[in-house]
Amino acid sequence: MTNWQGKSVFITGHTGFKGSWLSLWLYRLGARVHGYALDQPTTPSFFEVGSVAQCLASDTRGDLAEIEKLSQALTRAQPEVVLHLAAQPLVRASYADPLGTIATNVLGTANVLQAIRTVSSVKVVVIVTTDKVYKNREWPYPYREVDSLGGHDPYSASKAAAEIITASMRDSFFDASRVRIVTARAGNVIGGGDWAADRLVPDCLKSFAAGKPVRLRFPNAVRPWQHVLEPLGGYIMLASRMLDKPGENYSKAWNFGPAPADNAPVGDVAKRLAVLWGGDSSVICEPSSEQLHEAGILTLDNSLARCELGWRPRWPLDEALYHTVAWQKNWLKGQDMLNLSLNHIDKYQGVSLL
Repeated sequence: MTNWQGKSVFITGHTGFKGSWLSLWLYRLGARVHGYALDQPTTPSFFEVGSVAQCLASDTRGDLAEIEKLSQALTRAQPEVVLHLAAQPLVRASYADPLGTIATNVLGTANVLQAIRTVSSVKVVVIVTTDKVYKNREWPYPYREVDSLGGHDPYSASKAAAEIITASMRDSFFDASRVRIVTARAGNVIGGGDWAADRLVPDCLKSFAAGKPVRLRFPNAVRPWQHVLEPLGGYIMLASRMLDKPGENYSKAWNFGPAPADNAPVGDVAKRLAVLWGGDSSVICEPSSEQLHEAGILTLDNSLARCELGWRPRWPLDEALYHTVAWQKNWLKGQDMLNLSLNHIDKYQGVSLL
């Protein structure tokens, strides 16, 4: 498997929740991690609390629309691997700012790929999208990579469009023998250090810590829950395979979703969190009267990653929730969250397969 020691890796969106965890993991593997992103999206943030900045080889702040700045950052870093995570990641925010969401998620992705064209060091590109790229038919079957793309809300549509743009630019402008480009779709990620608005786990933990009940708008919606380290491990494994086996065709879309048993209703997950948090934590279900569309059921088929990569989820939902609550409680106690997070990664890896 790939030896990441000393390899130059470029991550967009490194100040976000997933990007910060990914930066720490690649740093732990010995990579020189270069980040390009806007400032951290929340206060507090995992980037700040986890002292991610001190683990970076470079930290450039910029918008994906600033293609010249983006190109310069890539040229300075001379990366072998680019992982594109920068995005407007929230469904409800996309209703408030649909054009901004489309600009970031679609044109931003095109800008990243255009900038990569001029950097000869790049060998592997992983474009991260979402489980919401699929045309949701509200069926009980998990979506496979070959199923139709779609998107009812602006966020989902923008991510589906990013998939199409990626495939088009890959086929039009990149020599597959030199640069290998994939897209990766994950489920609903959870984990310590997520303070984003309008997400179930952050809302629950914030309410429980304040001694207040959490109120749920869509308690019966079923989602594919997974700890944030699950898909990140998939992205790293996928990049590693493309580096090690350049002759094989990995350039396509990949699902990194949980085991079927971990597809669960929102209300069930919230109640499990309340038990883990303890005290008087409680959950109140108040179905929303809002007209905003919300998918009732959405699950992913991870067969391709299991069969062709040997990737498998390692932490079932209960364990993922346990580690999420433990991380958050340690933060409230004032613990050293950089070392604790690195230990979290070590514990997840066990005997490293990466």
